[in-house]
Amino acid sequence: MKIECEKCETKLEHDSDAFICSFECTYCMNCGKEMNHICKNCNGEIVKRPKRDVRH
Repeated sequence: MKIECEKCETKLEHDSDAFICSFECTYCMNCGKEMNHICKNCNGEIVKRPKRDVRH
């Protein structure tokens, strides 16, 4: 999982709310909404990223 937004470079923890496309381009919530849920790299849909269980 990427640890920063590809647009604004905001740091993202593994349990942070974020958006991701099928190529794993990653965006913070603010940038994802600003981009109307469309990836700036591939023009694909970005959806809410699942959270990783950090207990393992």
